[in-house]
Amino acid sequence: MSPPVLHLKDIDLSFGGTPLLIGAELAIAPGERLCLVGRNGSGKSTLLKIAAGLVEADAGERFIQPGVTVRYLPQEPDLTGFATVLAYVEAGLAPGDDAYRARYVLEQLGLAGDADPALLSGGEIRRAALARVLAPQPDILLLDEPTNHLDLPTVEWLESELKALKSAMVLISHDRRFLESLSDSVVWLDRGTARRLNRGFAAFEEWRDDILALEEREAHKLDRRLVAEADWLRYGVTARRKRNVRRLSRLYALRKKRAELRAPVGSAAMTVTEAQISGNLVIEANDVAKAWDGRPFVRDFSFRLMRGDRIGLVGANGAGKTTLLNVLIGRLAPDSGAVRMGTDVETVVIDQNRESLDPEATLAETLAGRGADHVVIGTASKHVIGYMKEFLFTPEQARTPVKALSGGERNRLMLARALARPSNLLVLDEPTNDLDLETLDLLQEVVADYPGTVLLVSHDRDFLDRTVSAVLMAEGGGAWREYAGGYTDMLAQRGSGVERRTVEKTPAAVPSRPVESGANRKRKLSFNEQHDLKTLPGLIASLEADIGAVRLRLSDPAFYERDAAGFNTESRRLAALETELGAAEERWLTLELLREELEG
Repeated sequence: MSPPVLHLKDIDLSFGGTPLLIGAELAIAPGERLCLVGRNGSGKSTLLKIAAGLVEADAGERFIQPGVTVRYLPQEPDLTGFATVLAYVEAGLAPGDDAYRARYVLEQLGLAGDADPALLSGGEIRRAALARVLAPQPDILLLDEPTNHLDLPTVEWLESELKALKSAMVLISHDRRFLESLSDSVVWLDRGTARRLNRGFAAFEEWRDDILALEEREAHKLDRRLVAEADWLRYGVTARRKRNVRRLSRLYALRKKRAELRAPVGSAAMTVTEAQISGNLVIEANDVAKAWDGRPFVRDFSFRLMRGDRIGLVGANGAGKTTLLNVLIGRLAPDSGAVRMGTDVETVVIDQNRESLDPEATLAETLAGRGADHVVIGTASKHVIGYMKEFLFTPEQARTPVKALSGGERNRLMLARALARPSNLLVLDEPTNDLDLETLDLLQEVVADYPGTVLLVSHDRDFLDRTVSAVLMAEGGGAWREYAGGYTDMLAQRGSGVERRTVEKTPAAVPSRPVESGANRKRKLSFNEQHDLKTLPGLIASLEADIGAVRLRLSDPAFYERDAAGFNTESRRLAALETELGAAEERWLTLELLREELEG
């Protein structure tokens, strides 16, 4: 193996006496793509700044091979002092770098080089910072949340661009699909220490859960109840993930039902009549149009949102996703056409700006109010500590002021406060921005368990695949089209993803009902997919039988006293079998849905 081009060894760092990093190590070889993961506040960004030479550790060594070039992307880029975006990007070039590449990358990211940096939006600032670090093609790229505030086409372009680069990379991101696509190794920061997995992010969560499960079993020997309470937060996340297969099964059934409901016009009309009587119709839009400054964002749009639907809106930045969302929920009046709300619809909206929080209020006060210890959720009352735990807060944080929370914890608190309000229509506009992986897991669970209807705008492909039953796609020129299933299903049906907008590109008018092209024709199951679909049921049955046998042995109350080592071995085997069963069930469900779609 090649010697590392960058090596951090035995890194210690404390803030205010509290150790953040304890003997942390990070080594990256030429061309290696490493992702850095961990909870909010675990020190990921700090370790990346140490790697970039921007923060000095209390102890440890930083080695970088002589002559190696490094570029660092911060979470909050600063463009002050530059007259134009191009000047900011060119300032990142080293002597001998190709100056033309700065213009090329800016064009690919849809930015005008002569734009005033002071007038850029948050997403445009992010793209300008990306152009600055990508233009030089450095030996090492250190990227802190590179997908934050980027739209789908930009994320997919960035993926493709990074794959083509020969640079070594260290990535911090909450975007699972992005990490799975790019990483070939993982460093996990947990309680100040760094653990390394020499496999990509796709294998990380199972590996991490195995480590946590082993720690839990070992700690169980000392004090089971104490450990369960102290580590509830981390193990609660693991328990949630094990329910994913059941959730996917329900989601796939919902997708299938929705596809059937949306097929013939006659049956849809019959459903609407029944829905109006029973209250199943949530929103109905008829021939709606909305434009700004002569540019159409919504045109000839007709749509029915039924109770229980989970609809994702996707498209490039500026395609009109938020505009359509606000027209549907009545925040904006359409230029023409009509939008009708169903009966007894109560809406909660979590938008891009998020609600402000009182920095001096405690977490409990924010949720329950001053002097109260219960949160009212609909007609039910729940103790604030119990409600906090549902959103991954520990009881000890009840008296913590909001100003002491991390960014991810504040986002989680805003979600908890908003979702405590009574509602049957949940509207989420870019809910995944700035969330860590644990909060994304929680939000996914909230959406999956929500008993009402969901409208969701997101650029997170994995989150869309895990939560929505249908996708509304911005086809251009104000036209929108519905596709059954998640984002990946939309790709299979459409034949392509969201198109990137360039500086010169103007939206072209397209038919309101796009015609299927050869690129959109349905494919057939591959040989491997057919083989898996045929053999997986047998494997699942075998795994279920093995799990039943192991559980029977572990249920013997005298087993642990008689053979502690054997009990631990069987416990590890049970965890491995359950993980394998979950993966097999998820694979079978995915293939079965695909088969039904292709045959239908």
